[in-house]
Amino acid sequence: MNEQERRFTRGPVEVRAAGESRTIGGYAAKFNVLSRNLGGFVERINTGFFAKSEGDGWPRAMARYNHDNNMLLGTSRSGTLRLVTDDVGLDYAVDVPDTRADVYELVQRGDVAESSFAFRTLDDDWSMTEDGFPVRTLLAGQLVDVAPVNDPAYLDTSTGLRSLAERAGAELEEVRAAAEAGDLKTFLTPKPTIIDLAPASRQGDPHLLLALRQRRAELYQRRTF
Repeated sequence: MNEQERRFTRGPVEVRAAGESRTIGGYAAKFNVLSRNLGGFVERINTGFFAKSEGDGWPRAMARYNHDNNMLLGTSRSGTLRLVTDDVGLDYAVDVPDTRADVYELVQRGDVAESSFAFRTLDDDWSMTEDGFPVRTLLAGQLVDVAPVNDPAYLDTSTGLRSLAERAGAELEEVRAAAEAGDLKTFLTPKPTIIDLAPASRQGDPHLLLALRQRRAELYQRRTF
């Protein structure tokens, strides 16, 4: 999967003291926290989700206001964006340029108070919560950007549904319809195994279980007492 996804983070973006720089930051993502309902499923981020990006030195990672390419705030490449993971999640700090002083002021005043991040999923897994609700666990991915945002909304979750469809061997539209009906768990419940007790071939060879029983009876008759 290489489609870009975006998620809102329950965590404030705030002004941070950094000498003479206009610096803002916060948690762009939090680990092992269940998201709100994304339309039939919830998500959690595994603690190792950003390990590859971090190990590679956060290549091409950016901070952009509202994820807008025309509102670039900083980059990992230049050092104006600094990223670090801890037990809580992915923390970022970005030195806002003079040309984006309005963004700094909006954060300072509290008008912009929340963050989001964009990513590409490399690996995920599906299971169910203790309450039997479908949960997608993001296992490994590539960070695209972090962003202070006005409107913290979960955007398109088609990539997640496509992942489940591939896992279940189902059509995407079938999975999407199930999501809308709140019935995704049908794709996560193991199907019962049906054992055919009929003869295994036209030659009348007994089924494996019957053959084992027959062999057991023969051995029993040979036992000496």
